[in-house]
Amino acid sequence: MTTNDIAAAESRERLDANLARVEDLSKRLMTALTRKKSVPAALSGPDASLYANASQAYWQEWMQNPAKMLEHQVQYWGKTMTHFVDAQQALAKGPLKAPEDPGPKDRRFANPLWDTHPYFNYVKQQYLINSEAIAGSLDEIAELDPKEKRRLKYFAQQITDMFAPTNFLATNPDALMRAVETEGESLVKGLENLVSDLEANNGELVVRLADEEAFQIGENIATAEGEVIFRNRMMEVIQYSPTTDEVHETPIVLFPPWINKFYILDLKPTNSLIRWVVDQGYTLFVVSWINPGADYADVGLEAYIEEGYLKATEIAKEVCGVDKINAVGYCIAGTTLSLTLSLMKKRGDKSIKSATFFTALTDFSDQGEFTPFLEDDFADGIEQEIAQEGVLPSFIMARTFSFLRSNDLIYGPAIRHYMMGETPPAFDLLYWNGDGANLPGKMFSQYLRGLCQRNEFATGEFELLGETLSVKDVDVPLMSIATETDHIAAARDVYRGVQMMGSRSKQFVLGQSGHIAGIVNPPSKNKYGHFTGDDLKLDFDEWKDSAEHHEGSWWPHWEAWLKKRSGKKVPARIPGEAGYEPLCPAPGTYVKLKAVKQNQ
Repeated sequence: MTTNDIAAAESRERLDANLARVEDLSKRLMTALTRKKSVPAALSGPDASLYANASQAYWQEWMQNPAKMLEHQVQYWGKTMTHFVDAQQALAKGPLKAPEDPGPKDRRFANPLWDTHPYFNYVKQQYLINSEAIAGSLDEIAELDPKEKRRLKYFAQQITDMFAPTNFLATNPDALMRAVETEGESLVKGLENLVSDLEANNGELVVRLADEEAFQIGENIATAEGEVIFRNRMMEVIQYSPTTDEVHETPIVLFPPWINKFYILDLKPTNSLIRWVVDQGYTLFVVSWINPGADYADVGLEAYIEEGYLKATEIAKEVCGVDKINAVGYCIAGTTLSLTLSLMKKRGDKSIKSATFFTALTDFSDQGEFTPFLEDDFADGIEQEIAQEGVLPSFIMARTFSFLRSNDLIYGPAIRHYMMGETPPAFDLLYWNGDGANLPGKMFSQYLRGLCQRNEFATGEFELLGETLSVKDVDVPLMSIATETDHIAAARDVYRGVQMMGSRSKQFVLGQSGHIAGIVNPPSKNKYGHFTGDDLKLDFDEWKDSAEHHEGSWWPHWEAWLKKRSGKKVPARIPGEAGYEPLCPAPGTYVKLKAVKQNQ
């Protein structure tokens, strides 16, 4: 037996051993899947009426304008037949090779084999032809409600993305090559990763985006020094330790969103907004929200405002011995800060000196990319889930956000994790992204129905705590920061809400990049710029055209504005010196509470 024969035999043995491991993993897979809890069907797809209406509109278009519809079909048939004939001719000429024009670029098809190998190139080009035809056919439907058309396009795109050839082993050259190189080890490791993810989430497939073992909250992320000085059922209040001898008299109270954890603003020292604010000479309080369980089912926005916003404001005033604070709200916490400001005006409470909003919506008249999820069928499914669980489980919100960027946040990571057998990266931002929180049932219903669907705050009809609240009541000096490519709070929608606010002193800043990177944009990186403009009477496009572009982070611009509203300098305040004894070091205990898993 030759050396090559021996090597081949050993390779085959490793392959057989790897395949044998599949049997055990298959058993674990089936066990994990049996633990999966059913969720309302509406959370997995649209009501059947959407497709029925689309079909009816499509046939109406056929009857009214058959030439246009036939033209579209003939174009698709022509491209497909030409593609097939070209491949047949290449085969008949001798050595089979890909055409000189490999087709349009798509980052999913980065492997050179998609362009040079005739099989993979044929599969890629036909997929792109099919995708183009589907998108084109939807564009041709005229007699369909705009919202329904937007939803239909969204779900059609999801189906198109799901059936990309990169998502299947037989048509993914990267996965096939890795399997051959590792004698099947990559496929077995991928199956192990799949089974582990299913087991960790009780049968629900939540693709792990980051190596969860690489991070420990309070040890290598969320490490800014401070103390928890107050705790109730809704929040912990963290007072951060000063890094300057003197601080501005007026403190800052920062309210982060409760969909995810606050430490997005303190991932590491180099990009920590929390550290940067403290270094500029401010007393900073940050709210860390509870991660609620089923016993919070009846907790609504009332509790977040009274036991959160108003209580944290009271604590900061007492600790600092002042009458006013500067408030900051991020995303949903910014929306709720605006509700709080309206309520405070009704009550004659002038405790807020200024307000800063990070990517915060107050006018939901245009629901943007969330349109597919804000119609009654999906909302009904959400409320069915809430009725069953008491909370909206974190994985549902995470899945919703992920499908807005499915290739980046679902299929791409799934390919690497399950087909290539790779370990998820040690990436702090992705770790935070997967560390979600459950949402109390009543609160989310109020937000979904009253704010998102009925837009009652923008129309001055939102009833809460015995008052009717309106965005026009927000009249404190304010600055609103939106970001250019935000797919959660679109900049033009944020801008429209700011225009409605009643403040005589307001600024709008447009940061480059998206919902996270556009906010977590430290000056030291000099990475993303920002736009400013004074005339907020212009519509958004006119404002942007006339706005001045500035290189680098918007943080110094905001701090210069904030400094004017923060009073004189006073000796730095040490946590625990003003009557609120430290309960534990930052980042506290609530931030470490994990979301309730399925069936637990």
